Amino acid sequence: MTNAANPAATSSAVPPPPKRSLGDILFDVILWGGIATLLILSFAPANMYNIPRLFVGSEQMSEFAADFTQPDWSNWKTYVEQMWLTIQIALWGTFLAVIIAVPLGLAAARNIAPWWVVQPVRRVLDVLRSIPDLVMGTLFIVAVGLGPLAGVLALALNTGGVLGKLFSEAVESIDKAPVEGVRATGGAPLHEIVWGVIPQVAPLWTSFALYRFESNSRAATVLGLIGAGGIGQLLFQSLQGFEHRQVAAIAIVIVVAVAAIDLLSQTIRKRLL
Repeated sequence: MTNAANPAATSSAVPPPPKRSLGDILFDVILWGGIATLLILSFAPANMYNIPRLFVGSEQMSEFAADFTQPDWSNWKTYVEQMWLTIQIALWGTFLAVIIAVPLGLAAARNIAPWWVVQPVRRVLDVLRSIPDLVMGTLFIVAVGLGPLAGVLALALNTGGVLGKLFSEAVESIDKAPVEGVRATGGAPLHEIVWGVIPQVAPLWTSFALYRFESNSRAATVLGLIGAGGIGQLLFQSLQGFEHRQVAAIAIVIVVAVAAIDLLSQTIRKRLL
């Protein structure tokens, strides 16, 4: 007799639902309770009580929105040229960041480097990630002057810290078998990295780099506000002059460019992963 004809056998074959331990339940209560408490405590500091002001002064908002529905395309060539410059800044910033992140990411991986190398390198990556792009951009403007180079260097250091962290985590999750195989053939540590580690992490590293290129395309726009070149400089000038129709046109150019970069990077990532 089959299990279908024997309900008792079928029901006995189904495992009982897992029971959560008291420790797991307490952890969830503490975690979600802590998040709820933080939200409540930060309500006033974040000025959340001013949300009703969004619905006050609707006439001024409607006038402001009306200008955005009529973008000024009289200088569209300049907008496109500056957006292209912004993309070039992001491209070079990301390229230099990858050059920085590869050795730092390997040195920060606990399964590759000794602890006395891992810990200092990780602190360097923390510093690079924690300093905002605008602060780095300001420092480089002082060093190299106004222009795109300051934006490139600012993006390179900040993104290098981010990618270095991601690269190291990817290395720590690799399969040890290929590395041990290279070691068994008498390969040196450098050979283990080149033939055992890099082939495993290369697609993921490329995916991370493409994602950061998308982010840098937006970040480079912001860096233009402090004189680091690109379309952000035009955007800031238009905002200061209350040229809302020009701002609308620039915003459309930025959105189209970022969307195109996103679609391109998604296509590349699908082929890699």
